[in-house]
Amino acid sequence: MKQVCVFCASSSKVSDIYTNEASELAKSLVGNDYGIVYGGGAVGLMGTIADSALAAGGAVKGIIPRFMVEVEWEHPEVKNMTHVDTMAQRKALLIEQVDAVVALPGGTGTLEELFEVVSLKKLGLFHQPIILVNTQGFFNPLLEMMDKMVEEEFMREAHLQLWQVVEKADEVVQAIQQTPQWDKDAIRFAAV
Repeated sequence: MKQVCVFCASSSKVSDIYTNEASELAKSLVGNDYGIVYGGGAVGLMGTIADSALAAGGAVKGIIPRFMVEVEWEHPEVKNMTHVDTMAQRKALLIEQVDAVVALPGGTGTLEELFEVVSLKKLGLFHQPIILVNTQGFFNPLLEMMDKMVEEEFMREAHLQLWQVVEKADEVVQAIQQTPQWDKDAIRFAAV
């Protein structure tokens, strides 16, 4: 079974628009025979991803630091759960042997995870598709910043191909399947 890592928010206060998209993403991935790897949380979009995937009969794997377990953030229904000591270990395991990464809207943790995997791909250390689900234009300011980085020559224009952007969760599977293979020798053009 192919695996997709999903980065997303743990906030339970976000609009239903984001929660509904998270649910649609989980159902779409499961319906297309993808297992889901995520941060192991029980609330917010993380909880929605797990709940919706499990309800659809999908395979869900959680990776969560022990300190989050201690404050009861761990999803009790996810049986395939790995406990780690640090956030760095969590991030490494989240993307290990996955076939794609999908980022839903989120806060600083989501952006940190996203930028780490984008940086790894830029350096040729990660080659799989990275898909941003741009619900309600959430990622527009970030995408403008990335364009600015190219404009000001902090990165190459080719690096704007590190990720793909979709507007709706039901477009993710097609985006994964249609993303061109990233150059295995990307380190050659990582620097500007």
